[in-house]
Formats: sequence, structure tokens, C-alpha cells
Amino acid sequence: MKTFVNHSDEELALLYSAGDVKAFDELLARNQQKLFNYILFVVGDQELANDVFQDTFVKIIVKLQEGKYTDSGKFSFWLTRIAHNVIMDRYRRQKSEHIIEPNKENDLSQLRTDTLTAGNRENEYVNTQIMDDVRHLMDSLPATQREVVYMRYYQDLSFKEIAEITGVSINTSLGRMRYALINMRRMAKQHQIFLNLDL
Repeated sequence: MKTFVNHSDEELALLYSAGDVKAFDELLARNQQKLFNYILFVVGDQELANDVFQDTFVKIIVKLQEGKYTDSGKFSFWLTRIAHNVIMDRYRRQKSEHIIEPNKENDLSQLRTDTLTAGNRENEYVNTQIMDDVRHLMDSLPATQREVVYMRYYQDLSFKEIAEITGVSINTSLGRMRYALINMRRMAKQHQIFLNLDL
């Protein structure tokens, strides 16, 4: 039995493009949970996430079979970009994408990931509670804002990488993050949740 343990995702993608069906099975096993978690987080609905996941993998298979993947060293980014495009296509079709507009009340309070590192159990507990609160607030954000927060804080991507995956400018990515944080601050205040996070 052929094993692919020592092959990178990029190598497996090229093997599948060349006709090795078993290589795709390994790719799917390695990437399906992470990709599904990303989709579920963005769409916020299990049934819709399942549909988007299926559509995404159909597109991935077609693109690989058509030889539209080249080894850029970023297979996971390539997958995420396809999933992002499938999600956005669905939102466009349903005309349900809502973007929160800035207003005069907006401030620039932002998150900073280095404040989330815990040096002791108390800090670890507090940080866990903060992240739980953040997750609950994120569920109420529009999809484009929720997506950029997820990519930044849960996938640890740079704004440049987020811009590449989502097909927008870095300024748009930064803007979406800014509005997401503004909205989260507003919701935190309404629900009397204390967030002490900076970017």
C-alpha cells in the first residue's frame, strides 16, 4: 500500500493533478477539519457550512484535475481562498451580505495578540474567558468582518495574507478588522463584557 506520510500537501496536490487518486484522499484527510472549521466560523450555520464545504471540495477537485494548481508553497491558502470565494458567491446570490458602515462614534480600539499569552494560571483563565467572550461577539458580526478576525486571531495570518486570500486590498482587510473591533466593542459595552485587548 502506497503511503504519503513524507509528502507535503503541495506535492500531493501535484500528484493528484497527475492522476494519483489516492493522493487526494490523503489531502482530504489532512485538510478537511481545518477547512470545515474555517467555513463554519464564517457562515455560522452547520447545515450551510456542510453545503459550502461540499461545494468547495468539488471546486478544488475540478481545479486540480484541470491543472490549475501550481506549487506555490501555500496549499492551505489556496484552499482557503477557494472556500472564501464559494462563501462570497453564496452571499452574492442570496443578497445577504451586510457591511457595517463607519460612523462618527467609531474609535480605533483594537486587539493585540501578545496580550493573550499567559504567564500564570490566573492570566490563562482570564485570557480563556476573554477569548470565549470574543467568540460570542464575533458570531454577531457580518461575515466579511467575522472572516478577517478569524484569519487574524485563529489562523495567525498577516493582513497581507488575508488580503491575498480574500482578494481585497490590505487597506480593505484592515478596514474590515477595524469595523469588526468597533462593532465588538459596542456589543461588549451593551452586554457589559469587559474586553482588554489591543492589536
